[in-house]
Amino acid sequence: MQTLRASTLDPAAALAIHDLPAGEPWLHELKRGQTLRIVDLEGNQAVDTIFYNAADTAESYSVTDTLQRQGGIYLSTGSVLYSNRGRPMLAIVADTCGRHDTLGGACAAESNTVRYA
Repeated sequence: MQTLRASTLDPAAALAIHDLPAGEPWLHELKRGQTLRIVDLEGNQAVDTIFYNAADTAESYSVTDTLQRQGGIYLSTGSVLYSNRGRPMLAIVADTCGRHDTLGGACAAESNTVRYA
């Protein structure tokens, strides 16, 4: 289900802002109640994300558990992301894109060359 909703949070109140060049990694611990905002500045971009429980890295985001509980393959506002232990890790609270495919896996230079060359 596609549900567009802009964030009501003020970017000026952010704890941190990171503008990452394409292909650059970033690692940060989110605390309960914090919000991660991902913005596509140039259009047609994708963000490869992996989520872990900081206290126990054996627990991580599970595509299988998430999609099974959501009842569909696309995520949007209202979707909850589940761990490999069946516990909620994150929720999508705002989304101006409308549809996120978690089946495609992470991007790679090889697939991007085929796609965009």
